[in-house]
Amino acid sequence: MTAARDTTNANNTWTDERIEGLKRGFAAGLSCRQIADDIGVSRNAVIGKLSRLGLTGAARDETPRTGRKPAPGQPAPRRQQQLLATVYEAPSEDAPVHSAKPCSLLELSEQRCRWPISATDADDVRFCGNTPLDGLPYCAGHTRLAYRPGSRLRAARG
Repeated sequence: MTAARDTTNANNTWTDERIEGLKRGFAAGLSCRQIADDIGVSRNAVIGKLSRLGLTGAARDETPRTGRKPAPGQPAPRRQQQLLATVYEAPSEDAPVHSAKPCSLLELSEQRCRWPISATDADDVRFCGNTPLDGLPYCAGHTRLAYRPGSRLRAARG
């Protein structure tokens, strides 16, 4: 003899009271975790129900989140884009990059360009060592090589 499965909770997860609580919490700007704790369901259940009801963060009267915060010492995405735009405005885009201060891995720091200039299978790998751009790992010349406009699109089509 098999036990019958109890489906009363499964069918009544989203009662009218819970849906109203969900809508009130969403309108008040509460997080999904806060709404879930208030109405007694999981955070994922709240996220799913908000999606099914067509309620999203963009529908609120606040600015949408822009994503993760940049790591300490890293420029914000907009600042990084400005830096890259400055680098690409330079007329000598195809000029060779001269590594005036080559360094070893042990000498490498945030104040030195991290572009490898020797074969990576060599016993003593050398790095460019020039002064990097503010907030980026490479000097201006190697930044032009590393961050080529449209390179992701070319690679995807490739």
